[in-house]
Amino acid sequence: MPVIQNTARLSLVIPAYNEAVLLPRLLDSVDIARARYMAGPESVEIIVANNGSTDGTAALAMGRGCRVVEVTKRAIASARNGGAKAASGTILCFIDADSRIHPETFNAIGHALSDDSIIGGATGIDFERRSLGLAVTYAMIMPLVILAGIDAGVVFCRRSDFEELGGYDERRLFAEDVVFLFALKRLGWRRRQKLKRLPAVKAIASTRKFDEFGDWHYFTQMLRHGIAGVWRPASLDKFAQRYWYNRS
Repeated sequence: MPVIQNTARLSLVIPAYNEAVLLPRLLDSVDIARARYMAGPESVEIIVANNGSTDGTAALAMGRGCRVVEVTKRAIASARNGGAKAASGTILCFIDADSRIHPETFNAIGHALSDDSIIGGATGIDFERRSLGLAVTYAMIMPLVILAGIDAGVVFCRRSDFEELGGYDERRLFAEDVVFLFALKRLGWRRRQKLKRLPAVKAIASTRKFDEFGDWHYFTQMLRHGIAGVWRPASLDKFAQRYWYNRS
């Protein structure tokens, strides 16, 4: 197994809008993973990209020792890019604020990117609770994940490759993470590098959207709006605003 050099530094970027309730549990999991990182906890910096929060998100993050970057444009892609721009790490990692990470996340990412044949990748996710609707949704998505070779959870890549691709597409209100991973995959293909999935260190994803919209909403609302968006693209943006952005 390759040794991670102490000069390696990871930056974990957390886009956040009004996440004072759920952010602490993510940071608790990050503290555990940092403590177990072979290069030492000081080799991991945590950046919270505060995307216009009106609650105590920024103060909470600063109180936990995170670096807080203010990003005014209300778009998840802009928050990711703003955090990455402020990062000092040679490896960039991204995770949603309502998630939790595996204790071995940073070690797994460090090992993956010590291999020059790997351009980046993602850890994958497990849902924080179980139900029939969630199980069917997961079963529907996983074949696409395996076929495409991309995943969710903690997304990671080298900073140089992130900058070469221009980061996340800020014109997109959603699916910017999927588009970025496909772009990273194409870049790797040209270099004979590949994306790496790390299912042994899956992140735990929040189910709050399922709590709000129902455990079967991927088969009702998401599918309906996706089909409507083929003919009326503006309807997708309206749905995205309601689904991802219009929270107190």
